[in-house]
Amino acid sequence: MKIQESAENYLESILMISERKGEVRSIDIVNELEFSKPSVSIAMKNLRENGYILVDKDGYITLTDKGMAIAEKMYERHKLFSQLFVTLGVDAKTAAKDACRVEHILSDETFAAIKKYITDNGLVK
Repeated sequence: MKIQESAENYLESILMISERKGEVRSIDIVNELEFSKPSVSIAMKNLRENGYILVDKDGYITLTDKGMAIAEKMYERHKLFSQLFVTLGVDAKTAAKDACRVEHILSDETFAAIKKYITDNGLVK
C-alpha cells in the first residue's frame, strides 16, 4: 500500500529523532520539520488511526512495525542519495534536501537497481 509522501516524511523523521534522542514527542517533530503544531497534531492523529504509530499517555510516539518498515525504507534511500550527491560534489545541505525529494518518487525496482550500481561501483562509502 502506497502512502502519501508527507506521511513518509513524518515516519522517517520520527525514526531519525528516535535514533538521535531516544524518544519522540510531537514538539520534536514540529522543531525537526518546522511545521506548525496543529499540522503535526493532525498528521500524528492520521498516522495513529492508520496504524503507523503509537502514542502513549505521556505523548511519546513510537513507530509500529508497519510504520518502521516505511521509515527505514525512506531513511535508507535518503542516506544513499545524500551520500551519492555529496560524492558528486553537491554541498551537504543541498544534497540532503534533494535526497528528500528523490527518495519518494522512485519505484522499489529502480531504487534497488541504483543501489546495486552505486554499491558495485564503490560510488559511496
